[in-house]
Amino acid sequence: MKHVLVDDEPIKPSKIVCIGRNYVEHIEELGNEVPEQMVVFNKPNCSLSDSLIATHDEPLHYEAELCLMVRDGQYAAAGVGLDLTKRALQSQLKSKGLPWERAKAFDGAAILSSFISIDDNLDSLWFELWVDGTLRQQADQQMMIYPPAVILAELQQFTTLLDGDVVMTGTPKGVGQIESGQTFLVKLFAGDKLLLNHSWVAV
Repeated sequence: MKHVLVDDEPIKPSKIVCIGRNYVEHIEELGNEVPEQMVVFNKPNCSLSDSLIATHDEPLHYEAELCLMVRDGQYAAAGVGLDLTKRALQSQLKSKGLPWERAKAFDGAAILSSFISIDDNLDSLWFELWVDGTLRQQADQQMMIYPPAVILAELQQFTTLLDGDVVMTGTPKGVGQIESGQTFLVKLFAGDKLLLNHSWVAV
């Protein structure tokens, strides 16, 4: 199984649980409807990768997200991830009312930063995504339809979150296509304090 680093310790998530359509402005930029219930889908451990790829049968789109790791049923660490999407395929699947996994859960579809342990106060966490030195995405939890505590409570109603599992909390507006050679830099903050940053070059 593949791993991510939490305070420099390798941890192997059994799954990455993703929340879709959690920011109104992102819903609007893709022309979707605000869902009546929280949208949830999974990425398997094999979707994790250290390499940011620009194509996988078709051009890929990036979606930066606040990521929270679970331990003992609670959020214990935070990072930032890129949810990679086959946008054309996803649109085809959605038009037919079919699941998204073929467009979201392929090998290499989850790119995660390192993680840092956090205390119980999550409210101050926010993140940025920079592409080639330009700010593309920025979000705090006030912009979410479902904040992290609500996400956790709802997930625990129907699925078991194992130690090390990662919750990707959704993406704000500003998604776009990945181009080979671009440099992606994510930053995680708690208030005014920079907690971590992580960069990748798309291949």
